Amino acid sequence: MSMVIHSDPVGLPGLAAIALGFVIFLFALLAARLRAGRGATVAVTRRKNASIVWIIVQGIAIGIVGFGPLRVLLDPGSPKAIAEGTAALLLMLGAVWLFDASSRTMGKNWSLVARTREDHQLVQSGPFAVVRHPIYVALFFFMVAMAIAYGHTRNLLLAVPMYAIATWLRVRHEERILREQFGADYDAYAARVKRFVPGVF
Repeated sequence: MSMVIHSDPVGLPGLAAIALGFVIFLFALLAARLRAGRGATVAVTRRKNASIVWIIVQGIAIGIVGFGPLRVLLDPGSPKAIAEGTAALLLMLGAVWLFDASSRTMGKNWSLVARTREDHQLVQSGPFAVVRHPIYVALFFFMVAMAIAYGHTRNLLLAVPMYAIATWLRVRHEERILREQFGADYDAYAARVKRFVPGVF
């Protein structure tokens, strides 16, 4: 018995939006790596390699929304195709802007794996003045944009809980490191700024 994977019909505007978003996001990621690499001579004081597991799970969750057939059946000029394309583009631009603004604000403090450096600063400006983990919000936007553009919105039923669990566990590692390094300063910041949704959560 074969497994049937459902996908909604999509149009070229959404696929174009997601392709453009991928390219821009890749450049933003490379720029973040270069900025972080400029301070590589400073010793790392704390590092949590266990977060690699949760990075992988986050990646799998995002990958799930890309899994399945693409049914490019909509007329590119149809209202549905244009609406999907617009939604995907806005989400991708939001994701790229949020990631880029966050990584720029962090500068040499940005890292893929949770860690702090001897000269690490507690970043509280830019997007971090609004939410404590803006990059994970950006990746969530990225995931939803993919689901819409590929017609795989049903995949979010599995992807969102998986992403949420992995993100929560990753955040616990990161916040533990920051509390160890910054103590009361981080506690005051955490009391003032929510993790993911301004003023809510």
